[in-house]
Amino acid sequence: MTAYFVTSTGTGIGKTHLTCGLIEALRRRDVAVDAIKPVISGYRPEAAEDSDTALILRALGLPFDEPRVKEISPWRFLAALSPDMAALREGRSVVFEEVVEFCRTASDVEDGLCLIEGAGGVMAPLGHAYTNLDLMTALDVRIVLVAGTYLGTISHTLTACEALSVRGREPWAVVLSESEDSPVPPTETAQSIGRFISAPIYLLPRGSSAPEDLVDAMLS
Repeated sequence: MTAYFVTSTGTGIGKTHLTCGLIEALRRRDVAVDAIKPVISGYRPEAAEDSDTALILRALGLPFDEPRVKEISPWRFLAALSPDMAALREGRSVVFEEVVEFCRTASDVEDGLCLIEGAGGVMAPLGHAYTNLDLMTALDVRIVLVAGTYLGTISHTLTACEALSVRGREPWAVVLSESEDSPVPPTETAQSIGRFISAPIYLLPRGSSAPEDLVDAMLS
């Protein structure tokens, strides 16, 4: 199974929206697809049906129940903070080796695609001394970097790409998810970013679920 790690330049950029859109697009094409979000913070049981985990389950066409939630999001924390801080408030921790093994097991099947959605941005801490970047470095997966089109996103996106490059990794694709306060057309932002990186850039206009050309690339 080909695995993709969906990360971003920050929080609230559109990772889950893209992940769900890709799942739905792949299912429409009768492609076997699975998805996990191993670590999630801000997960409150009384509002769990509106959580990112619930959205992913619905996109997969699976029922929302406790066993399914545990299957795709085993590390869940109440506080809407970085996972390391949220875990600390509950006297818990996220063990790096366990997360790596969980992701490898989920993607270790012969057919179809597996989407792994990270928690927060590229450098968001997952544990006391490791970040999403460490997790992505440990996994042999393609990296899809989601960025916005707000003022400042060019610096944020190039910084994320540089951080990946330092670890010998590059984004397999960059997706520009159109922000509400986009100061210029997303195509202009894409052109500017494209002068500095070699990864293909895909546009996700507001109201769209997933770039069809990205889906095509994933299946090629």
